[in-house]
Amino acid sequence: MKAPYRKIKVILPPPPPHMVGDGFRVHNFFPHYDEIGMTGMSPFFLLDYGSKFLFPPSGTPRGVGVHPHRGFETVTIAYHGSVAHHDSAGNSGVINEGDVQWMTAGAGVLHKEYHEKEFSKKGGMLQMVQLWVNLPAEYKMTPAKYQAIENRSMGRVSLGDMNGEAEIIAGEYKGVRGPATTFSPLSVFNLILKEGGKADLAFPSDQNTCLLVIDGDIKLNEEKTVPENSLALFSPEGESILVEGLKESKILVLSGMPIKEPISAYGPFVMNTKSEIQEAFDDFYNGKFGYLED
Repeated sequence: MKAPYRKIKVILPPPPPHMVGDGFRVHNFFPHYDEIGMTGMSPFFLLDYGSKFLFPPSGTPRGVGVHPHRGFETVTIAYHGSVAHHDSAGNSGVINEGDVQWMTAGAGVLHKEYHEKEFSKKGGMLQMVQLWVNLPAEYKMTPAKYQAIENRSMGRVSLGDMNGEAEIIAGEYKGVRGPATTFSPLSVFNLILKEGGKADLAFPSDQNTCLLVIDGDIKLNEEKTVPENSLALFSPEGESILVEGLKESKILVLSGMPIKEPISAYGPFVMNTKSEIQEAFDDFYNGKFGYLED
């Protein structure tokens, strides 16, 4: 007998967009929505989704200037356009369509993100996701590091000629692992479905799970339609999820074991206590995050 489908808690439309710096127009799904808040998708703390937006040419690359982070990881996924990164740990890189940059801020790092120089000169469509992934307390002060994940290095799972494929960034799907290393159990991957294509998912019921529709429209569990740019949040009831592409579709799948620890977050820092937040500010102002030219 087939196991019952996992219950869909809510389908959320994209919140009104806002600008991050002058280069990223984003919809903040969480912690914006009360249904999710700071803990409803733990270990994922924040999801900023930059839906398709056409930027005109610019001689000065748009973006976000130098700023600090501590206590978590930033994961940037490029769907259209090119994004450049520099940080005070000496890491730099450019991600193009399909690529990912996974930065562990850990004990502290300064970084900046902006449109890649040639993309900025020509202008074009930008579509991207940035996630903040919380770190367990024992890893919050881990040394900063950077993972550059090109699309070609991702794990791939064929769903069959009539269905599509999956691109595995982190975690595992159908026995195939993604290249990203993580500090807690989680899965991050793209489903790319043909019209009428189907994919079956299964995550432990005690993991927090959601799907973000990047392109197309989908049907979940043979009943609920989720339009483009919308997010489906699941309840901790059941494990099996059936995804069907009502047209050619791309879906970001997120699932992870919640970190059941206190959270104290302020601005660019995600820690466990208010005193740790104050310490982060003190260390930043005292130059302990290193140096990075703006």
